[in-house]
Amino acid sequence: MSPNKNASPLLWGAMALGALGVAGTYAAAGPERFWANWILWFVLMFTLGLGSLFIVALEHLVSARWSVPVRRIPERLATLLLPAIPVGLIALGAIPVLYPGARPEAAHHPLLAGKAFWLSLPFFSVRTLIAFGLVLLGLVVLVKGSLSQDSTKDPAFNLRARKFAPAFMAIFAVVITLIAFDWISGLTPEWYSDIFGVYVFAGAFLSGLAATALCVLHLQDQNRLEGVKGDHLYNLGAFLFGFTVFWSYIGFAQYMLMWYANLPDEVIYYKVRLAGAWRAITISLACLHFILPFFALVTRDSKKDPRRMRRVAYLMLGAHVLDMYWLIFPTLGAKPLFSWPEISFALFFIGGILLWIRGAMQKGEDMPVGDPFLREGLEFRL
Repeated sequence: MSPNKNASPLLWGAMALGALGVAGTYAAAGPERFWANWILWFVLMFTLGLGSLFIVALEHLVSARWSVPVRRIPERLATLLLPAIPVGLIALGAIPVLYPGARPEAAHHPLLAGKAFWLSLPFFSVRTLIAFGLVLLGLVVLVKGSLSQDSTKDPAFNLRARKFAPAFMAIFAVVITLIAFDWISGLTPEWYSDIFGVYVFAGAFLSGLAATALCVLHLQDQNRLEGVKGDHLYNLGAFLFGFTVFWSYIGFAQYMLMWYANLPDEVIYYKVRLAGAWRAITISLACLHFILPFFALVTRDSKKDPRRMRRVAYLMLGAHVLDMYWLIFPTLGAKPLFSWPEISFALFFIGGILLWIRGAMQKGEDMPVGDPFLREGLEFRL
């Protein structure tokens, strides 16, 4: 995300090259692999946008002041939900192919019979449409309202947003749980975890924080966030550090409880991910998502260091991609798949995501100039 005037042609080129590979994946690699890649990038886009919108709602909920100068960044990132929604609608085509609970034989499966209606394509689609409608409501109230305040300077928006924020937290809980249980664990419906939704929430929030930190640093490099100082960056780093630990705690707690209980329907999920080449990916995920960022941000000064924050933020976004890959792709077989289909999807979607973010960074003012608490936020010091 460093400034580069030639970046847009490169991103368009990457998208075009990736699109060629995406178009050929269905016929050359099979529908299962095509849809697994499509779902992976839909979940990544959606969780990144939803995690960013959660950051916006959290500020209004607790009436935070320090984050007002940087709030426009997660507001812009939250608009990734707009292209993620049509990607998700297309992903409904994967339900009969990859999701065992949506197939007719699920009604006769001893473990899936009771879930057959819930996992059926019609009800799955209805829940997805409801979730999309709810996040659009959040975008309208929290993001569109904030952008409008730039010109109206109406302080009533802050009151509306604060009143809406608790409702959005309930909306967020429903939507992130549906994404976790329908789109991810629905690939292996025999398996179940009470805290899987919390695990996906932690990853979504971390990805939103990492993207926010990168965009703040990018705009600072362009001298577009005057007044945003090291203390603001420190708080972003503290959130990154804290939720790195939280993600690790939830992930380990889920594994430990299933290992201790040793129930066949639960341990099968980890048996696949701790065998063969998947074991190396599991260990890599623990290192990239916890050990490296933990020690990189453990000191106070490290959270104010722009270079270190940039590296950790890139690392966390990469770890989030690996995390979603680790959750989704074992359903395709005992060996990890990574060749031209995965590279093509990555080029296509990463190019599109970066192009969208570059465009979003030009929308509205770089700070919520109509917010009456902006000055207080700029004066924030630890």
